[in-house]
Amino acid sequence: MGQNFQETMRFNVEKDKAINTREVLQTVYEALKQKGYNPVSQIVGYLLSGDPAYITSFNNARNLIRKLERDELLEELLKYYIEES
Repeated sequence: MGQNFQETMRFNVEKDKAINTREVLQTVYEALKQKGYNPVSQIVGYLLSGDPAYITSFNNARNLIRKLERDELLEELLKYYIEES
């Protein structure tokens, strides 16, 4: 009980190591493509709105993408774009 409540405590939550952002994006992209959607438009719609209805439930794509924060997805996309340019 000897905690000092005057200092800010750090709270770290480890991310699920099994979730790979790039793999999730690729899986979701393929599921949307297989269902006949424009994957880029659908993923952009999801990223901008946060509405999971933009993502098909086919191949569990909707559940997969919802396991990641939208900012993590944007970060991964930006990193890939910058590194590949």
